[in-house]
Order: sequence, then C-alpha cells, then structure tokens
Amino acid sequence: MLMENRVEELVISVTELTKDYGHGRGIFNVSLEVRKGEIFGFLGPNGAGKTTTIRHILGFSKAGSGSCRVKDFDCWTEPEKVQNFLGYVPGEIQFPDGMNGWQFIKQIAEMRGVDLKRAQELCEYFQLAPGGKLKRMSKGMKQKIALVLAFMHDPEILILDEPTSGLDPLMQAKFCELIAAERARGKTILMSSHMFDEIEKTCDRVAIIKQGQIIAEVDMKEIEHTSKKQFEIRFKSKADVTKFSKSKYEFTEINLDKNRVKVFIQDIQINEFLTNISKYQVEYISEIKFTLEKYFMNYYKDSNVVQGGA
Repeated sequence: MLMENRVEELVISVTELTKDYGHGRGIFNVSLEVRKGEIFGFLGPNGAGKTTTIRHILGFSKAGSGSCRVKDFDCWTEPEKVQNFLGYVPGEIQFPDGMNGWQFIKQIAEMRGVDLKRAQELCEYFQLAPGGKLKRMSKGMKQKIALVLAFMHDPEILILDEPTSGLDPLMQAKFCELIAAERARGKTILMSSHMFDEIEKTCDRVAIIKQGQIIAEVDMKEIEHTSKKQFEIRFKSKADVTKFSKSKYEFTEINLDKNRVKVFIQDIQINEFLTNISKYQVEYISEIKFTLEKYFMNYYKDSNVVQGGA
C-alpha cells in the first residue's frame, strides 16, 4: 500500500523578526513556526519579548526587519485577512467604561456576526456572571470576559498572551481543559506565559525567549521522556561524598556540609550507577523529576544573550 508523505501545514510563520527600540530593548532575529493543530508555548519572564512578537503577528506593529505570516497572509500588509482567522487574549486588558460585561460581549458578537450561544456557554463554563459594570470588575472577571471574547466566534487560530493572569487555580485548571478540547477540534494555538505548569500541561512545543532572542526550542515529549534522570543522594559521611563526587557523572550540586549531592545519570548508566552507589553508606536517595521549569532555568542560567526584551 502506498503511503502519502504528510506535510504539516504552517499556520504561523515568524522569520528573523527584529524590532529594535534602542538601548538593547526589542526583539532580535526571532524565528518560530506554529503548525496546524498544535499548541505552541512562548515562554519567558515579563519583558522578555513575548508581547512584542505577538503584536507583530497580530499586525499591530511594523517590523524593523523580518516578517510574520498567518496562513500565508502578511501580518503587516494584510492584517484584515489575518484577523478573520484569529481569537486573541491581550496581555493587558482594557475595556470601555460605561458598559456592563454582557453588553460588551453582545456588541462584539454583533460586530463579528455571530450569535450569543457560544458566549453563554463560555460564561457558564467559567462561572462568570457578566452583568456587572466593566470598570468595577476584578482582574479575574475581566480575564474571563477576555477569554469569552476570544473563543466565542470559534476561531481557527488562537493567540493567547498570558491568558490565565488573574484567574484562581480552579479557573486555571478549567482553562487548561478548554485548551485541550480546542486542540482536539483541530485548533491552532500560540500561547505566551511565564507559568511553567500551565505551559507543561497544555503545549506540544515550547520556545524560550530571553532579552528579545529565542534561546531554545523544545518538544515537550523530550521533557517527558528525557534520556537522563536526576538523583539527590545524602551520604552518612563527608568522606563518602568526597569519594563519590570523583565519579564520572554530571554533578549539579556537591554539598559537603549536608553530605548531599545531586547528579544526572543517563539511562544507559543506571545499572552502573546503582552498583556504584551500593558501595557507600547512604541515608537516602530520591529521583528529582525533570520538568520544564528545570529545563528553562538551566537555559536561562547558561545563555549568553545580552540584548534586552520588550
């Protein structure tokens, strides 16, 4: 039987994007690709360049150099075509005064030419009573309104900038469930965040940005199925710590005061490691789960990027 080669469709393509605000602020040669039907995480602290990149994808900012395309439309010269496909949650939410939440939702629905059924379902899902005045709403309530507006017209592509900011843990969990359901329906999602747990639960691939430059990109399966494990070991004596620390392993901590070491062991070293450790008097040994946060912190610590983000 003949097998067809499946070419994964690129939905969002950012190529060598640069926006230099001076004094080391901006984004520099940022490139990323988001494929159809995947959730792509954009991870970095506040000020790293996530929102600046997203504003270019949305067509709100003109690049100094480089390009952004959504479904083969240029984001700067064809923004109206790009907007037809998008749902968007901004990192900083500003709503008009003088309206209540439901009036605003209804107004946006009319502008988009959609009915209110999906908006009502989303309000119930997020336990949102949108009848109060927008200017009096809490940060969490405004965030829920923003999520309703982004999802209610059933967009093909979702651009979410810090989408759970202000939500309590219960609502954050419900958001993650919604994202999983949308992926199952074939939606494409670009989500920026500085929350490791949120990205880890939802994303297929992650780009890490620091001071305006992407310093790493990782498939989340590599995090889940890494070929090396980290262990914490506490010995009964300093002498054993000293002796063991001369082994040819990758040590991340050697603490003589606490008779403790932390060490990375490759899968192929496990049997040798267990044999070796049995020669020592050990008080305890435990495996440290390798997480996206540890991966991120290692990259941030080791990166030599010197420019500034925005």
